[in-house]
Amino acid sequence: AVQLAESGGGSVQAGGSARLSCAASGTVYRSTCLGWFRKVPGQEREGVAFIYMDNGTTSYADPVKGRFTISRDSAENTVYLQMTGLKPDDTAMYYCAADVYRCTLPMVLASVDYWGQGTQVTVSS
Repeated sequence: AVQLAESGGGSVQAGGSARLSCAASGTVYRSTCLGWFRKVPGQEREGVAFIYMDNGTTSYADPVKGRFTISRDSAENTVYLQMTGLKPDDTAMYYCAADVYRCTLPMVLASVDYWGQGTQVTVSS
């Protein structure tokens, strides 16, 4: 099993930045992908950014390309989501997710094996 512990988030003004962290513990393989999804009330959870822990290959959803950067610390099994140029539309609960076995990018909801508890990001205009 894998446990995901998120940190970061909070409230930020439009145009500002925030950083999320997700520390994975348990059985994390080289073939594991970690990433972030987000959800607003009344909408489906959507993918944001993903990274292949082995070689660092990344994938981003179109709405965040050029603004968000996902990175990893393989030794610590931790991923980071650096968010810049934040917009009110980025307001959501952000969830760390793990696809443990032979993942492909981008991650999709059906491929997620484990979820974090979520951390709220609120962007005010």
